[in-house]
Amino acid sequence: MAHRFSYIQAQQTGFFSKLVTDYLTHKEGIKPFYKFEWDSEGSNKAIEERAKYPVNRKVLTDTLSKQYAGLELHPKVEHNLRLLEQENTFTVCTAHQPNLLTGYLYFVYKILHAVKLTDELNNSHPDKKFVPVYYMGSEDNDLEELGVFKFRGEKYVWDGDGQSGAVGRMNPAGLKKMLSELFKLFGPPGKDADRLQNIFTQAYLKHKTIGAATQYLVNELFGKFGVIVLDPDDAALKALYIPVMEDELLHQNAAPVLAKQIELLGQQYKIQAHPRDINLFYLADQLRSRIERDGDKWGVVNTDIQWSKSQLLEELHTHPERFSPNVMLRGLYQETILPDVAFIGGGAEVAYWMQLKTLFEHYNGFFPCIYLRQSVMIMNPAQEKLQNQLDLSLKELFKSEELLTKEYVTRNSVGDWETKDESDAFDYIIKEVRAKAISIDSTLGPAADAALTRMRYQLTILEKKMLRAEKKKMEVQLDRLSRLKSALFPNGSLQERVDNFSEYYMEYGEVFFDAIVEGIKPFGGEFMVIHHDK
Repeated sequence: MAHRFSYIQAQQTGFFSKLVTDYLTHKEGIKPFYKFEWDSEGSNKAIEERAKYPVNRKVLTDTLSKQYAGLELHPKVEHNLRLLEQENTFTVCTAHQPNLLTGYLYFVYKILHAVKLTDELNNSHPDKKFVPVYYMGSEDNDLEELGVFKFRGEKYVWDGDGQSGAVGRMNPAGLKKMLSELFKLFGPPGKDADRLQNIFTQAYLKHKTIGAATQYLVNELFGKFGVIVLDPDDAALKALYIPVMEDELLHQNAAPVLAKQIELLGQQYKIQAHPRDINLFYLADQLRSRIERDGDKWGVVNTDIQWSKSQLLEELHTHPERFSPNVMLRGLYQETILPDVAFIGGGAEVAYWMQLKTLFEHYNGFFPCIYLRQSVMIMNPAQEKLQNQLDLSLKELFKSEELLTKEYVTRNSVGDWETKDESDAFDYIIKEVRAKAISIDSTLGPAADAALTRMRYQLTILEKKMLRAEKKKMEVQLDRLSRLKSALFPNGSLQERVDNFSEYYMEYGEVFFDAIVEGIKPFGGEFMVIHHDK
């Protein structure tokens, strides 16, 4: 499969927040909220600093060995699992919930960005080793988000078959009917379609939890790149985090520690998440609910579960797996159990990490180098042909269809339908007339203003009619433009936020992933377009 790459600065696309674009352009105002710059120099400093923050590698590797029991390991995964036992091995981490069938394309892009950055660091630091890790957000209970995916425009929704609580703990057996319906749309049999069908079947119908199914799925798809899957919903791993969880339960330090950082950040940017008094959930079968304190009692919201202080501490120390950090404490947990030097996330994740620096300082935790994940748009030959026919630049493609249509008509119109110059001249004349009217009788001002408003409105109506007339002349071209925008930006959004990887995998095969890895710029901060040639 032949392919080429084009790039555009992420901040030029209009799809990223001010916080993210300021972060990408190293603006001074954002610098107090992170520790290391997102470039090679920043990563070098992070690697040097990380050595001062050891993790319990025995617990980590023993847990991974247990979680990988029964899975067929790619040699590179097996090698990386052994490397994690060594003190000079570090991880490049990305995190995401266990969305059904990976959910959206950016799930794939996150993991492959971690792969590419890992390769870069291994090449530039031969005295150290780096391993890509997918940290599974298995404790998330937002089934409305995690149980949805689209395939070739068809939306599939799983309601959990009456299950509740952490999605990673749910039984996927009820997905059999949905998968059967999906496979009917896979088209004629072929190597890639058959492989995907087999992987999805084995993942969801041969495993007892969504978490285990997702681990199998990611291992099958990305094992050749050496990607390690870690499910943090584990008693031994949670035990390493007991000191922080105990402090949170007894003293509720996270909220006040974060408050100043959030207040400062909020003066310039939208706040992504707000801390609660207690930033922990309680996990049990069919349950993930907030913990609240009332005097000398602690309880689980919407349940009868309640503890005294001594009972709570006994529960925490005996069953740490029953306590789940929310978004404010999850990053610190991640950095407690993994020897991370870098974290790769989407725009929202970059934003909430900017809120967390003071929390890491309070608990003497390592704050990693934060990277915006690679965004990707996939363009096939037919779409590129349309782009060339319309003479549109890559940057223009990211404009709204309404604006792009207007600019296209203006650029290609034989006549001049815009009336800005005439409107400006018209305003000048009307203002002169208004001044004359007022000089005769000051009470004529409102009448003059009303007349001016009516005339402006009529001029606007006339301009719209001229624009519609020009559009009609260019109906064929504008239809092509609309089809191109719909294909590249479904529902006005990015492909990566709508489409599932499987339809592209079946079109391009396993080398689809190889092409993405090839094109990713791990320190780039650019939006990548893959041009596939057939």
